[in-house]
Amino acid sequence: MTEVLFYHLQNMSLESVLPPLLEKSLERGWRVVVQSTSQERTDALDAHLWTYRDDSFLPHATWRGGDAGRAGDAQDQPIVLAVEEGNPNRANVRFLIDNAVLPADAEAYERMVLVFNGDDADALAAEAVLLMETHRITSLIIVGADEVLVGALNVHDLLRAGVV
Repeated sequence: MTEVLFYHLQNMSLESVLPPLLEKSLERGWRVVVQSTSQERTDALDAHLWTYRDDSFLPHATWRGGDAGRAGDAQDQPIVLAVEEGNPNRANVRFLIDNAVLPADAEAYERMVLVFNGDDADALAAEAVLLMETHRITSLIIVGADEVLVGALNVHDLLRAGVV
């Protein structure tokens, strides 16, 4: 069963959070796909992962589903940046950023990490819907950073709000 984790970017940028998460993944021997929703974002992350620290870089490749010429490069890399579904490097962890949707083969991964901007109400609602649909649940309990109950959210709330 795939473990689904949510990473809330609160007052932090993806560029500051993603490299350490990828480093931890590599330390654990995992192969990773990072899926974005735009080629521009993927290209920006590609450049960033080579230069994010003066003393280090993260080995990676970019990949497009129809890019047969680069498939050989991607399959040998521990990290692949992608816009489309697919698992060119046989990753066991997939990071979804910028509201990328769960891929059809989500259950093939050990771990799915949904990274979202908690300051964006629409992104929070989209993640709640995704979580509820993925796990066929109808209600979520909401707790604050101090683990105190803040409230509850159910599918009817999302319907009334026009999110679903």
